[in-house]
Amino acid sequence: MTQRAFELPVLESHEPVDHAAAAAAFNADVARTDWHDESLWFVRVKRDRAAGAVPEWEALRARASSIKEHALTHLDEYLVQFEANASKNGMQVHWARDADEHNRIVHRILSDAGARRLVKSKSMLTEECGLNPYLESHGIEVVDTDLGERIVQLRHEGPSHIVMPAIHLRKEEVGDTFHEHLGTPAGLSDATALAHAAREHLRARFLAADATLTGINFAVAETGGFVVCTNEGNADLGMALAPVHIASVGIEKVIPRAEDLGVFLRLLARSGTGQAVTVYSSHVHAPREGQALHVVLVDNGRTRQLAREEFWTSLKCIRCGACMNTCPIYRRSGGHSYGSTVPGPIGSVLTPGLDLERYASLPFASTLCGSCTAVCPVKIDLDAQLFRWRQHVVERGYVSAAKKAAMKSSVKLFDHPRLFRVAGSLARLGLRILPAPLARIAGGPWARARELPAPPKQSFRAWYRRNRPGGAR
Repeated sequence: MTQRAFELPVLESHEPVDHAAAAAAFNADVARTDWHDESLWFVRVKRDRAAGAVPEWEALRARASSIKEHALTHLDEYLVQFEANASKNGMQVHWARDADEHNRIVHRILSDAGARRLVKSKSMLTEECGLNPYLESHGIEVVDTDLGERIVQLRHEGPSHIVMPAIHLRKEEVGDTFHEHLGTPAGLSDATALAHAAREHLRARFLAADATLTGINFAVAETGGFVVCTNEGNADLGMALAPVHIASVGIEKVIPRAEDLGVFLRLLARSGTGQAVTVYSSHVHAPREGQALHVVLVDNGRTRQLAREEFWTSLKCIRCGACMNTCPIYRRSGGHSYGSTVPGPIGSVLTPGLDLERYASLPFASTLCGSCTAVCPVKIDLDAQLFRWRQHVVERGYVSAAKKAAMKSSVKLFDHPRLFRVAGSLARLGLRILPAPLARIAGGPWARARELPAPPKQSFRAWYRRNRPGGAR
């Protein structure tokens, strides 16, 4: 098949995502918020230990960033090379401009094979494309086989994290879900017992499946093969048993050579979960005897992002989730508050490119502390890109009237030193005479969520005037 020019996706109109309101709802459950925060920080600490054990860690990050930059700036060549080599290997390669075309291609493959039961390993791309509900509306049973994905599927929820899809749930809630859907004993919350119940439930689905679908972590142009990384072996079981294997992949996942894999596989698991390597890193180069193997290469807005001079490097992302685990906003607001498939800092950079008006709040879901950039294994300047998206949001007029008024007032305040000094004096006075609860209310949403500092007796300016060398002036 020859390469085609990709067209931009046509997006349906949706209500704007209000990240702040969704985060406030998540924070209403204080215990869950604290637990969610601590769980993700635990993974971040594991990441730091794993990275610290590799002396050449920073060199690996630099090398990975360079490889991805080269691949993205020569993407047309490597995609055609991958297609040619994959076809020689016996794979059937398909191209999808957008989510709708991807879903139609997958459905056509299943229909041609007479497949009615599909098992999937975790694939954020198919979540992005809305594949599950599409296939189910056409009478095909879809079972997600990653444990976290299966849990949220049974609960009719989306994943809240790209690596740990059910990180927002307690084991007691998982027990209740399994009791309702799998018939486990009421009140069962032992993690090992719940895992055994899931294994028994899923094993039957694997054996009955007509087809399997996996994602792809890395597609290698040089060989036409690809790599699927999992910790549970579910992708391998599906690939080994089903007569039809479909692998869906975003076009940005292609890398030039097989030798490049050594760089990325050393970075991926350490960055995402603190492991030295994922338990299963499966290399697929051809269909097994009697099996049909299809690869679907998907754009769905990626070429649009690639064309953006300020944001194209975001496509380097290898979906490790490290930026989410470290982000103080994500940790305390939950993945569902972002209203998109990929949450956290990387999602707040990628998603506005699909529909800026709808996702205008996401670039503001950040402290711009730079922690995401510091842990990114491919050195994406996430905090800088979030700041640039904020500028675009303001330029396009997608900010509230209250925020516009506040920004204009701030500019006026900072432009007039006397006015600034008066405002500072009034603020210090208010902190001294108002009770703490009233001071928080007066300070707005920012102050209501924080312990306010003790007011200083004087401003820094006043202190400096009295203590500067040469005496007061």
